[in-house]
Amino acid sequence: MSRISRLERSEVTPEMAMLYDKIFALRGNVPNMFRVMAHRPEIFSTMQAHFGAVLSTGTVPIKLKELIIVRTSQVNVTPYCLASHTILAKNLGWSDEQLSHLADWPQRDDFTRAEKAALRLAETVTRDANGLSDEQFAELRGFYSEGEIVELLCAIGLFNYFNRFNNALRMEPTKPGEGGCAESGCAA
Repeated sequence: MSRISRLERSEVTPEMAMLYDKIFALRGNVPNMFRVMAHRPEIFSTMQAHFGAVLSTGTVPIKLKELIIVRTSQVNVTPYCLASHTILAKNLGWSDEQLSHLADWPQRDDFTRAEKAALRLAETVTRDANGLSDEQFAELRGFYSEGEIVELLCAIGLFNYFNRFNNALRMEPTKPGEGGCAESGCAA
């Protein structure tokens, strides 16, 4: 059980309730992490904006961002983020085989060299960001523009933050339908 309560839609301000509704329409639930974060609406709303910008803008495909999010969450052993982002990654085209054996990416031939460079970045930054060598950075620049490297690092950094937040709070994976109107009894 999570260490901090999850706020239901009926317990938040009307502005936050609208945000819950928007999230529910997109995802079919309001993630437990978001409902915990709602204890601080200012943080929750800016986190949502940042989350959207990191995942939905730029030129790095969302498919690759989800792959490195899954790898980051595997390295950090974060069941909460793995539960939802593994599903999202599968829905974007990554196979069960690729995701189940993602730790073996260096030996696999079903990832491109560019994907492997992104996976290496996710592991390096997650384990020790100071360990990102000039050689590894040069490899990245061979595949990605400066803006794309920023995108990759933002996705990795954001999920290191989310992973630590969720692990510290022992966040439970969100079930379909949780956090919406039907659960909290609203009339919307």
